[in-house]
Amino acid sequence: MEITINYSNMRFYSEALEKLIGEVLAKGAELQKVPEAAEISVLICDGPTIHELNRTYRGVDAPTDVLSFALNEGEDDVPEEENELGDIVINLDRAEEQAKEYGHSRDREVAYLAVHGFLHILGYDHYDPEEKKAMRAAEEAVLSACGLERIVNAD
Repeated sequence: MEITINYSNMRFYSEALEKLIGEVLAKGAELQKVPEAAEISVLICDGPTIHELNRTYRGVDAPTDVLSFALNEGEDDVPEEENELGDIVINLDRAEEQAKEYGHSRDREVAYLAVHGFLHILGYDHYDPEEKKAMRAAEEAVLSACGLERIVNAD
């Protein structure tokens, strides 16, 4: 799978983070049996940027942690030669906040958000309990396969 990573601000650039996103998305593609020719784009941005995107494209006037835009969402007749899956937008500001909240690294949180967004593009959702269970299982399968298991506190 071809993965393109862009930045709304180059201060976000991190070779290690870019490599991690590539690894988790490649593993996700493998586990979800996504064709090798598939393409996906990732934008790493800040809170104000994702807030504007959320308002413009979803009508939600608030920042969020991750957005997914499936290229062919809702289309029945997707051409077989269509390789572009869509776009994932990750809010690095929120990832840093959530990493502190959940007690793990920023990189682990960004990996989770990348996988979460990727699964949305593939049609997963979490609005009813069964869908949420399937999505969480798929997320954990990818993250575990990359050595990023969730650490659960015994408290």
